[in-house]
Amino acid sequence: MTTPSCALDHPARRLVVSLPAPYEAAREHYETLVPEVDLARFYQMASWTATLELAEINAPHGFMRYYRSDLTAVMAGSPSFWQATQYLMGNHTIAERMFRHDPAVMLHAPLRTLLYTDPDGDTRFAVDQPSLLFASYHNPQIADVGLELDSLVAELIALLGGDVPRQLKGAR
Repeated sequence: MTTPSCALDHPARRLVVSLPAPYEAAREHYETLVPEVDLARFYQMASWTATLELAEINAPHGFMRYYRSDLTAVMAGSPSFWQATQYLMGNHTIAERMFRHDPAVMLHAPLRTLLYTDPDGDTRFAVDQPSLLFASYHNPQIADVGLELDSLVAELIALLGGDVPRQLKGAR
C-alpha cells in the first residue's frame, strides 16, 4: 500500500428552510419535483449519451430520488412525534463529473435531504450545502460541480416555495 491512511476534517453547513405548505402537501410536491430514478431504464442504456438524455427526462429540475424512508412510520410507537421523510436525491450524470476525479465524492452524492415538521408543526426542508461538501476534496473540477449543485438546490427550494438561504444566492 503506497497511500497512507488519513483523517480529513471539512466544513459543512446545514441549510434548514421553512416551507409554506403543510407537511404532506410539501412531501408530495417534493416527490413531484424530484421524481424517483428509473434505474431499470438507466441499466438498459447502450451509451453514456443515451444515459445523459434519459437523465434530462427523468430529472426535469436536475435531481432524482434514489432513496426514500418514511421516518414517521419507522419511529411509530416511540415517544417521538415528528413527521419526517428522509431522501437521497441527486443525479448520477452530474456526480460522474466528480467521480472521474475522486470516487470518494460518492460519500456525499447523492445528497441526503430531510422533510420534517418542527416543534410548531411547520414544514422544514434540510440539506447540507453541496459546495462545502465537495470543496473539501481540494479539486477545482469537483468544487465547480458543487457550486452547480448549490444552484440546483436553490432552484428546488424556490420551487418548493421556500426562501433561498443567502448562502445559496449567487450560486451559478
